Amino acid sequence: MQMIRVEDAVGSVLCHDITRIVPGKAKGPAFKKGHIVSAEDIPELLKMGKEHLYVWELNKGFVHENDAGLRIAQVLKGQGLSLTEPSEGKVKLVAETDGLCVIDEKRLLELNMLEEIAAATVNNGRPVKKGMVVAGVRVIPLVIAEEKLVQAEAIAPAGGIVEVKPFRPYKVGVITTGSEVFHGRIEDKFGPVVREKVEAFGCRVIAHIIVPDDVERISGAIKTLLAGGAEMILTTGGMSVDPDDVTPTAIRAAGASIVTYGAPVLPGAMLMVAYMDQVPILGLPGCVMYHKTTVFDLVLTQVLAGQTITREMIAKLGMGGMCLECEVCHYPKCSFGTGA
Repeated sequence: MQMIRVEDAVGSVLCHDITRIVPGKAKGPAFKKGHIVSAEDIPELLKMGKEHLYVWELNKGFVHENDAGLRIAQVLKGQGLSLTEPSEGKVKLVAETDGLCVIDEKRLLELNMLEEIAAATVNNGRPVKKGMVVAGVRVIPLVIAEEKLVQAEAIAPAGGIVEVKPFRPYKVGVITTGSEVFHGRIEDKFGPVVREKVEAFGCRVIAHIIVPDDVERISGAIKTLLAGGAEMILTTGGMSVDPDDVTPTAIRAAGASIVTYGAPVLPGAMLMVAYMDQVPILGLPGCVMYHKTTVFDLVLTQVLAGQTITREMIAKLGMGGMCLECEVCHYPKCSFGTGA
């Protein structure tokens, strides 16, 4: 930092805000810390009574905070994101579409282990809306060594630490299992719930089949939906361990490859995830029918973003997998499922 004459300050970087006061009207920064002084600024500074300024001497090998912020933001930026203009070394990453925020946590940690650089994001695996700020970067000092930026850029040479995977509307088949529903003893309350959830993402339910608690009938319904073009199949009912709950057995009997039966999530522990001809089959636990937010909400967005569900992905849900059952549900602005 050095003090120089205002007339000699062109191209220098201000070390502090310079405040303008308009009597009876306003008070605020006319020039902000980090501002690069231009020739046009000189008359205005002199009018404000400034004859000398404290500035940074931007030596060779150092980069101004705004330019550095943009370079760091490019390290983070993946598909589905746009950048804001830099301000005081800060740049925000904004979602260009509704979708799933997916973060390379390992490389994000590497980036934040570098001193003088800060990168903050929303939680991994969260649904985001178009226009939402999902990440931001900040260069801590007014100027930063070029060498530090080169280290950061080497972590992700092509960028993409953070991306927003757009949701794709699926053709969905729904199977309601339960002899009591099949025989008309009770009304199906489960099907309408899952229909509402998937249609909120633009999906279309192409068929809804109601079958009794019978392995052959359930497995047959799965095959019928596949033949009819279903891109995702949801089964409701029969997912517990009671003798009459045969849905998991029926999913296996249909020839599906089982990813998991059970999830470290409450509510939603009795979830089954399977695939058949690359079509995801979700066996939904009963809690989906009456809880506002469950494991289904966590897994559904992953599927709609084109993610292939793995056992590891389900296991990670245990971190934050306990729903706090707030009086008013704030999901996804809460801790539920943050392990994703």
